[in-house]
Amino acid sequence: MSIFDKLDSVVKRYETLTERLADPTIYDRQEEFKKTSAERASIEEVVQVYTEYKKIREDIDGAKELLRMESDEEMREMAKEELAENEIKLEDMEQSLKLLLLPKDPLDEKNVIMEIRAGAGGDEASIFAADVYRMYQNAFKDFGFRSELISLSENAEGFKEVIFSVSGEKVYSKMKYESGVHRVQRVPKTETQGRIHTSTITVAVLPEADEVDFVLDMNEIRVDIYRASGAGGQHVNTTESAVRLTHIPTGLSVAIQDERSQHKNKDKAIKIMKAKLYDKKVQEANAAHAAARKGQVGTGDRSERIRTYNFPQGRLTDHRIGLTLYSLDRIIEGDITPVVEALIAYNQAELLKGQED
Repeated sequence: MSIFDKLDSVVKRYETLTERLADPTIYDRQEEFKKTSAERASIEEVVQVYTEYKKIREDIDGAKELLRMESDEEMREMAKEELAENEIKLEDMEQSLKLLLLPKDPLDEKNVIMEIRAGAGGDEASIFAADVYRMYQNAFKDFGFRSELISLSENAEGFKEVIFSVSGEKVYSKMKYESGVHRVQRVPKTETQGRIHTSTITVAVLPEADEVDFVLDMNEIRVDIYRASGAGGQHVNTTESAVRLTHIPTGLSVAIQDERSQHKNKDKAIKIMKAKLYDKKVQEANAAHAAARKGQVGTGDRSERIRTYNFPQGRLTDHRIGLTLYSLDRIIEGDITPVVEALIAYNQAELLKGQED
């Protein structure tokens, strides 16, 4: 099937969905209405670009016809200019249409839960975990995302673990490439000899699970209630508000003690547990289709070292795509757009290559 056959079939599907939404009785069937609206919205951009593409193609045909028939030199010159401009536009739009027709990651539209954990490197890893958390919070402002802290475990230097939710438009599509081991190389403040210290943190990006995606069976969950420990005021040692959930079939565990309310801690723990189990389901499905995904940028392996932040050289390196940027000062302050865009572009190029093979 040619690209234009595919585009024509998308247009027909769009028209069918538009007709369905024009039926006033569909509002009585809310599930069908939501599903139809979502599908139509997902292909609307393709239809709009293809409509514009066909208009430009007609303009090109018109300019060629004018050149064939017209003898007036001034009119011919205008037609040539229009033809040259539209041919460049047409080429760009063809590339856009190819990208729009690439298989969509069904998770791209989802909000996420992110976890940052200090790894090897002692206090320096905790300091870097706090730095990366701040980097993401600044980046979310640029992206128009909203972030909400779920759980925070601190030490004297930084963060041992921080868990937070991120919501907005297509959050997972931008943040999914952040999963993995982030390595930092810099001279710690406590280092008197000026030696470079290497430490690591782990970032996990979990797509949030809707009820239709994943239903958590509470019969498979063991709930333990205990007294919170650490900073937090008088209530910490007197109130059994901390909650630990354990998913018995897998052994996955989530513990939350940030809120004074046991119910709030339990709600947060359930939200994280659902995301972890849904992510596990997604990763297992990805592993089953590993051959088809060969060459694409990894988004799931938490043990994969994906990036190095070298402060003495002001350099960031993404090892998956061989990207090196000497703008670490701006990146660590939240300007991660160049990194995200490079990863997306690489993935798109690999997908296009896969379709051509």
